Amino acid sequence: MENKTRAFICIDFPEEVIKEIARIQTLIEKQHITGKLTEPENLHLTLKFLGEVNEVTLLKVKEALSKIEYPLLNLRLGKVGTFSYGKNPKIAWISIFGNIFGLQKEIDKSLSDLFPKEERFMSHLTIARIRHVSDREGFKTYMSKIKPKQIDFSIDNFELKSSELKPLGPIYKIIQEFKLRRLANFSTNFFNF
Repeated sequence: MENKTRAFICIDFPEEVIKEIARIQTLIEKQHITGKLTEPENLHLTLKFLGEVNEVTLLKVKEALSKIEYPLLNLRLGKVGTFSYGKNPKIAWISIFGNIFGLQKEIDKSLSDLFPKEERFMSHLTIARIRHVSDREGFKTYMSKIKPKQIDFSIDNFELKSSELKPLGPIYKIIQEFKLRRLANFSTNFFNF
């Protein structure tokens, strides 16, 4: 049987950002939801999910990603919200503003021979998965009123990771890290709002 790795490409966050997300998660807990908060060590923003890939494809992915030249990411925490299925909120998220969309497009372009491009990239990270909440509309309204601290931060790399699904939650491991570069003639002082 062929050995395959469940893989994805993402960015991780500095401690200051993780602490602010943890603060927001405590506000969500106060709403008496049943569900699961994303563990601090698992918080990340997925740039592209690759699925189950074999070793040959994984080598091609590493080679393609290592050729990407993109400047440091200047990012900011955005708004908090929910994704719903039907009328039920299922995912609580926080958006990330900054020059991240360009990096995602570069990743798509570099892997275009191996994977289809992302149709709906949304710059967000999942902070909780919700099974049940009694007051659905009240919860959505509450979530939309949470204001994260305005934290500006820089990211100097992105990562190829593996994901092993376990009963208590996924275990992520870094396969390879890719450095972002300080590029001349490329403005990084902008945010997409």
